[in-house]
Amino acid sequence: MAKEQNRILKMYKEEVVPALTKEFGYKNPMEVPKLVKIVLNMGLGEVKGNSKSFNIAVDELTVIAGQKPIVTTAKKSISNFGLREGQKIGAKVTLRGDRMYEFFDRLTAIALPRVRDFRGIPEKSFDGRGNYSMGIKEQLIFPEIVYEKVEKIRGFDITFVTTAKTNEEAKALLKALGLPFAK
Repeated sequence: MAKEQNRILKMYKEEVVPALTKEFGYKNPMEVPKLVKIVLNMGLGEVKGNSKSFNIAVDELTVIAGQKPIVTTAKKSISNFGLREGQKIGAKVTLRGDRMYEFFDRLTAIALPRVRDFRGIPEKSFDGRGNYSMGIKEQLIFPEIVYEKVEKIRGFDITFVTTAKTNEEAKALLKALGLPFAK
């Protein structure tokens, strides 16, 4: 039995590629920008002394991403922040392929519409090289998170890495894939 192709990937191939080719006048279909990876990053410096809270946060990120995160550590000691080299300070996950498209679908179709007073995501967070970053204020917008088990409301950052050369191309790609930008 053949595996079913992801809804977002199918839409990209059938609708987004022809639309972007027409809009930007690409000569080759390989020139059309595409989504390479999605990186989720959660800074957990405030729970650096509490390993139970740290593990709960990592577990929540695992449930949201569908993949186990890498624990990030401090590169050097900074005494003003009470930070020691090698101390756990965050977690990150890099999603590619099917997991990336599945997460993108859940984010745009389920999670973002659950945000209170949602008017779209800001357009100003492009980095000039075709990548877009946004912040999520609370992990509760994802239906996988069980409200009763949440110890503390935590946010995290999401970065969409594309092959686009400019912000305009990246914005057109992400908008065509279904990311709801503010007017």
